[in-house]
Amino acid sequence: QVQLVESGGGLVQSGGSLTLSCTASGFNFADYPMNWVRQAPGKGLEWLATIEKNSGGTTYGAAAAGRFTVSRDNVRNIVTLRMTNLKPADTAIYYCRALVKGTLRRGQGTQVTVSS
Repeated sequence: QVQLVESGGGLVQSGGSLTLSCTASGFNFADYPMNWVRQAPGKGLEWLATIEKNSGGTTYGAAAAGRFTVSRDNVRNIVTLRMTNLKPADTAIYYCRALVKGTLRRGQGTQVTVSS
């Protein structure tokens, strides 16, 4: 059974940092690109970052570029998102996501709240 479990969210002050983790199971993690997306209150899903399988090449969306860093550990089956210089506009539920065997999967999400 494919599972993605996010953790590491919380309340942080503007300018602070957080590291989110996503633990994967039920599929061959190293064979799949992994993504981070978020959903702010009243808004749609926003893509933040992708890390490719194996080689770990990364791409970032506009909101993440320069402040967020995605990485992966293919032994522990974990993908992380290091977030710095957080702003109130970063308040959202953060999800990891992967297209596994033709089905888009995501976890339950982890809440990040940035206070001004």
